[in-house]
Amino acid sequence: MSTTTTTLTPAPAGSTGPAPSKAAVAGEGRIGLRANLRHVGALARRNLLQIKKDPESMFDVLLMPVIFTLLFVYVFGGSVGSSLGGDRHDYVNYLIPGLMAMMGMNIAMAVGTGVNDDFRKGVMDRFRTMPIARSSVLIAKIVVELGRMMVATLILLVMGFALGMTLETSVLGLLAAVALSAVFGAAIMWIFILLGLSMKTAQAVQGMGMLVLMPLQFGSSIFAPTQTMPGWLQAFTDYNPLSNLADAVRGLMMGGPVSSSVWWTLAWAAGITLVTAPLAVSKFRKKT
Repeated sequence: MSTTTTTLTPAPAGSTGPAPSKAAVAGEGRIGLRANLRHVGALARRNLLQIKKDPESMFDVLLMPVIFTLLFVYVFGGSVGSSLGGDRHDYVNYLIPGLMAMMGMNIAMAVGTGVNDDFRKGVMDRFRTMPIARSSVLIAKIVVELGRMMVATLILLVMGFALGMTLETSVLGLLAAVALSAVFGAAIMWIFILLGLSMKTAQAVQGMGMLVLMPLQFGSSIFAPTQTMPGWLQAFTDYNPLSNLADAVRGLMMGGPVSSSVWWTLAWAAGITLVTAPLAVSKFRKKT
């Protein structure tokens, strides 16, 4: 009895692979869970090797937490800290959980641009000719980006503690906050994957991403309390999923009621994934 091993080798950069074969598409439904996980692992390794070959792609993960923390703490820390009834130290405790909620949003943009770039180079066409689940290609992207998100979160926490942040709850609360941020970040990545599959260029993905990110980030409780905002903006922040995530992470790390914010965040994450993940996989199959 002989066995056949399929090697997940992408086409060379710049080449255009053939269209997906009918046999590959037809065989996708017979792929079991174990094989699917093996494919995700192989594709994730391929993405990690790309990062190893291009370490500059980690600059955003390494520098973004440092720049955002220093910028907001020393530019807005005094005034916003006073509005919180304290000083810059109180603002550090307020800001760092909010920035944890924001990390997934900013890093998710790289997923969309990466998928778009892989299609432009013909790599995705090569993957679609293989007898692998179409979702495994996209899930592998998310797995690697979640790893990058964890690196950024670790740097952010180091910066926070270096600037005087105090953990008011427990290590379990901190781990729960990180896990909740990762769950929501994975859901947001599906949106950017769909954008990457729908837009023609990586620049277009970045431009559309900024149009989505800016209102959600600054129209939320990430950087400042919402009580002093105009009434119409407060109404927007009440339904903004980033506000729910920031409040949930803040409660898990600094204490306070968290159940409502946590459940709303999980509901948002589940809803976004259930809507965008099937659309992204379908778009991946049909994209020409």
